[in-house]
Order: sequence, then C-alpha cells, then structure tokens
Amino acid sequence: MESCSCIPWSASDAGEIVNVSAYRFAALSDLKALRARLVEQSRASGLKGTILISTEGINLFVAGSGEAVDALMDSLRSLPGLETLTPKYSQSVEQPFRRMLVRIKKEIIAFGVPGIDPARHPSPKLAPATLKQWLDEGRAITLLDTRNDYEVKLGTFRGAIPAGIDTFRDFPDAVKRLPESMKTEAVVMFCTGGIRCEKAGPYMEREGFENIYQLDGGILKYFEECGGAHYDGECFVFDQRVGVDPELKETETAQCYVCQAPLTGKDQNDARYVVSKSCPYCFQSDEEKQILLIAEREEKIRRLTMPLPGSQPYSNLRPVSIPAPFDGQRFGEFLTSAFPQHPREYWVERCELGDFVDASDAPIPAGRLVCAGERLFRKLPGTVEPDVNPSIKILYEDEAIIVINKPAPLPMHAGGRFHRNTLQWMMSEAYAPFHPRPAHRLDANTTGVLVFSRSHRFAKSLQSQFAGRTVEKTCLAVVLGHPPEDNFLSEAPIATEPGPHGTRDTSQNGLPARTEFRVLERQTNGTSLVEVRPITGHTNQIRIHLWHLGWPVCGDPAYLPAGKVGECMTLTPPDPPMKLHAWKIAFDHPLHRRRMAFEAPVPASMKDQP
Repeated sequence: MESCSCIPWSASDAGEIVNVSAYRFAALSDLKALRARLVEQSRASGLKGTILISTEGINLFVAGSGEAVDALMDSLRSLPGLETLTPKYSQSVEQPFRRMLVRIKKEIIAFGVPGIDPARHPSPKLAPATLKQWLDEGRAITLLDTRNDYEVKLGTFRGAIPAGIDTFRDFPDAVKRLPESMKTEAVVMFCTGGIRCEKAGPYMEREGFENIYQLDGGILKYFEECGGAHYDGECFVFDQRVGVDPELKETETAQCYVCQAPLTGKDQNDARYVVSKSCPYCFQSDEEKQILLIAEREEKIRRLTMPLPGSQPYSNLRPVSIPAPFDGQRFGEFLTSAFPQHPREYWVERCELGDFVDASDAPIPAGRLVCAGERLFRKLPGTVEPDVNPSIKILYEDEAIIVINKPAPLPMHAGGRFHRNTLQWMMSEAYAPFHPRPAHRLDANTTGVLVFSRSHRFAKSLQSQFAGRTVEKTCLAVVLGHPPEDNFLSEAPIATEPGPHGTRDTSQNGLPARTEFRVLERQTNGTSLVEVRPITGHTNQIRIHLWHLGWPVCGDPAYLPAGKVGECMTLTPPDPPMKLHAWKIAFDHPLHRRRMAFEAPVPASMKDQP
C-alpha cells in the first residue's frame, strides 16, 4: 500500500470524506492487542479502509470524517516509535472503501528479503526541491523507478530507468540486472509515496551500490512541492482515483480489472475494453487464446510423459469378463477353456499365487463359481511397457472437440503389451477429470489428424457422421513400387476375425470395404506417394487394401511385400517409421454444425528413402 495524496485536510472541508494515508517503520510489539484496539476504534468512529501492522511498523489507508481521522492519528502517535507519523490527506465526495480491515502482516510492504531494517538503517532521503534543483542543473544522476511496470506506463520522470517488474517482490532480481557501473553512480530511486524505496534503498546498499538516495515522500510529495517539472504523464495511485496529475487532481484514467493496466480515455473507448473482462493490453483474440491454450496443454502432456508412464514397473490389472456360456462354472474351468494354451494345473497355480482379483482386489480361488458378465482382473506385477512416441500435438480444441496430430508409434487403446503407454491414457490424464473419446481410430504406427469428443453427447454426433460416411478423410501413403494407373481403388472385403499375430486378410465373406487411391508422385527410389480416401473405415483397411493390391506401405511391420505377414504389429521408436499419414479430415462440428476442416503437417519421414 502506497501513500497517495498530500493535500492537507482542514475544518473548512467538513462534510466531505477525508482520505488519509501514512506509513512508518518502527519496532512495534503486542500486535494482537493493538489490532483489537484499532478495530474497535475504527468501527466506533465509522472509519473504513486498510491498516497493516507488523513488528517492522504500520502502513494505512483509511477514510471517514475529519474528526475520526484526527482521532485515529492522535491514537497512533501515542505509540512508541510512531510519534512522528506524518499522514497525507485528500478529500472525496463518497466513501471509497466498503469495509475496515486491520491485519497483522510479516511485512508492511511485501519484499521477501530478510535483514532489511529501514527503521534502523535507512537510506539517505532527498527532498523533492533538491531533486528538482539537481535536474534543473543537469547534474549527473541516475533516476531509478522502483514501481511496477503497469504504474510506470502511466507516467514517470524523464530519463528514468524502470525496474522492469510485475510486483515489488521482483525488485531484488531486477537489481541483479542493473549494470555494474551504476554501483558508483549517484542513484535517486522513487516510488509513489516512498514506502517501497524505504526497503529498496537499504537493499541496494547491501548489494554494493555506494551512492543511493530515496525521494522523500515519493512522486506525490514531489507533485505537491514542485509540480510536474521533469515529469511526463500522471502518477498511478492505489485508491479509487487510479491516476492523479501534477496538480494532484484526479484524471479520467481507469484501471483494467484483469491485468491492472491503467487505461486512458482513449483506451476506455477501444472496442477491446470490456469492464471486468479485458482491455487493449490484455485482450486476446480467439486465435490467440487457442494458441495459449494449446501451448499449456502440450506442456502438460510433455510433463506427463517424461518419463513415459509405462516405463516404471507397476501392477497392471487386465480385465477378464465372464461370457454367458461359463455362467455358474468354476473359475479354474473357465480359464482352462478360455485359454487352452496352458493346462488346468497352470491356472490353478496362478490363482493360488494371487494373480486374479475381483474389483475389491480380493484374490479369486480356482474353485470359485463365476457369473456371466462378471468383470474380474488378472494382476500382472512388475509390468514395464515398450517405448512409444508421446509427442502429441494439439491442432484445435473447444468445448466440444479436440483435434490432435497423433505421433507414431503410439497405440490408441490399452491392449496386449500396452496399457499406460497409450494415447487414451495420456489424453485422459491431460484432460482430467474429463475423459476425451476418440471419434475414430488410427493404427499405432499411423501418424496424423485424429478427432476426440469431450462428452458422450458430442461423441454420438460425430460417430453418426462417420457411420453415415459424411466425414471426408484423406491420407497419404508411401508405397513400395509404382502403381501403373494414376487412379485406382480396392473393394476387397476385409475379414472379420484377425489371423496370426493380429493381422487381417481380405475375405470373400468379409466386411464390405472401399478405398480410393490417386498417385501423386512416382519417386526415383522405387516408391510412390499416394493420396488415399477411405470410404469405409475398418481396422487396418488402408494397409490391407494396398498390401492386397501389391503395393504395401513402406515400413509396415505386419503387411509385408509378396503377400507375407510379419510377427510384429506395433513398432518401437528406434524402428524406421511406417509411412502412412492421416492428412486431412472434414466434418460438421457437433455443436454449431458448421463444416470444419483440419490438416496434420506431413512428417519429414514421408520423403525419406524406404
């Protein structure tokens, strides 16, 4: 709290509200009793405002009748150390405060540096008239403005060096940035009413500055005694007036509720000024807000995935659902029938070791009867998952959808070797307590644009568009070989059940599927860049159709040349990437129904050698 005005109050002004500000560094004690006394006196006399008391002194700004103010000053001057408390007065038509606060604080002006004692070791004070004389004479001095940046913006002494701070607690760091040469120069520091310089001066002396002065009474006392000589603009004040001119008259300046910036009349007429919401200095366009939001979200994802969540050993609970045919059977019999690769003795032993638990983490014996639809869990202690690429980039988000550029390799959902090192886990953690739902799927090894909905309501809208084939999807693939035709397609049905190692094949009795292709470039290295439009959407559809046509995707670990099938479905980061990229997508926004289109930048690896 700074002292604000220096206009003496007189009895002739009776009837107006008297505003008084004062501070004094002094060793005060028995603060609880002092606080109680000040609260009682203020309430009885109708005073409102704020009084801060500390073992280092007092700082106040209150308002009320002249008689009540005089009585408060007399009471305070009766305290040891406050005998010379000198207030500054001003008048106002209305009471500027809503209530009275008397608080015990560690410091009467927040600074945060121990050992600074202005009461015992003050810096030399320079009278306003002396400063004016020095400036008139052109004496070699450095003026240092110790106020916050938003205060300096409204006005300061000509040629003054701003501290460049947001709060006074930042001042020590600002001093470290000052040039070493200033330590031997004559430095005159100033603030609004002087209280900040009371601490800034001794601190600078402790840091090796040899010739420090503080402007006695601050800018406001200078205005009172010297007017506006050598000063440009207004002075920001911490009361209802916001700004005063060199005649100590209130100006038209207002203050932004959001960023605290002082606002001139021109600023207040700006379309970006909305009371309590924004001003020309803190206003952000929708695009700017989106950029900031995305940067914060990506930083959160980065923190969540360094190290990768599945890289540290943990107990993984894998769900086991009981199908209807096993209703009423023993759990051991179910395991033997459902997983015949191991004999019954193996599963009995696993149950005895506590490998299977229910929702309450209670072990399940092999002889327990199970019910259809019951959800149990297999506990896999010491689970460590393979590495993935967690570099998720947010392309867009609003209250309904999230659009990302998915990296690879990164599985979308839990399954097989992956549980925490999955896109769904990372997105759920980054958006907690919400759980974004993917509106469609991309293979673990596929990069590109992917849409999430933020609620079940929006998910239904998006899924109906995918089911109705109104979503436009365009992918890019680098394939082995040179297809002879520029435009071609595949309508080979896709098998409903996976084959070896989870791969699928085409099947005459499979699911209807259609993918359209257009060759963009036949490259000299024996590969081709192909634009892909999947009309239907099935697991691995693009990869299967290209493999079936004899033009497999470069880097695909599963669908290999010459119709062969690999044993690996998901790559790891050291492996060469699979060159399939979900490039573009267009759909109707589920909230406002406007058509929206998004594009994921093409990875540099799409242009590398196969």
